[in-house]
Amino acid sequence: MVPSVPVSRVPRRPPRPDDPVEAVRRWYENELGWAAVPGSPVRLVTGLRFDVLEVPAEAGFPGLRHLGPASPVALHGERMRLLVAAGSAEELPGLLDWLEWGALALDLTAIGAGGSIEAPPPPDPGVVVAPDPGTRETRRGPRGAARWLRPPEPGRAVEPALPALSALGGGAVGGGVGNAPDLVRLVQTMATHCHRVKLRRACAQPLAFS
Repeated sequence: MVPSVPVSRVPRRPPRPDDPVEAVRRWYENELGWAAVPGSPVRLVTGLRFDVLEVPAEAGFPGLRHLGPASPVALHGERMRLLVAAGSAEELPGLLDWLEWGALALDLTAIGAGGSIEAPPPPDPGVVVAPDPGTRETRRGPRGAARWLRPPEPGRAVEPALPALSALGGGAVGGGVGNAPDLVRLVQTMATHCHRVKLRRACAQPLAFS
């Protein structure tokens, strides 16, 4: 009987120092302190430092006026992702009901605990002015890939800049926490424009005759 020879397992190689995917993950974890999921593409964990509101980009631009300059915003194809305070995803359905939008199907979603989003490439030192006033947009990444419209700033805590519900009165609706932007006004504006986008697209559809 011929003795069997165990198959040797090739050890998994550590990522190369010049691996661009690993460099992206390290940048988010080391420069910002954000949890990132390894892989290609790298994904950012939501529900810890921030949640994300996602809307069609054309409905999201009007909401930018309710954000501070340090509140990060990303684009992914035709979608806009706005970082908001952790826990906001759970508040969104009740907030839409309170604003009397709950009965309508809006293209406004939230990603919170247990979720993740694709990580845009870290911003370049050079930025260009985006079509929307007061925003900054990087030019990295292929068309349709995630990219920063308003990139986060290394060495600066993100939480104070994120839209949040009021902490007054046990979480009463009406204003942000401290100097944070107001989540209510942001959601109201984006819900309004999501509805307008929906109506405009419906009117653009050709009529069907039986």
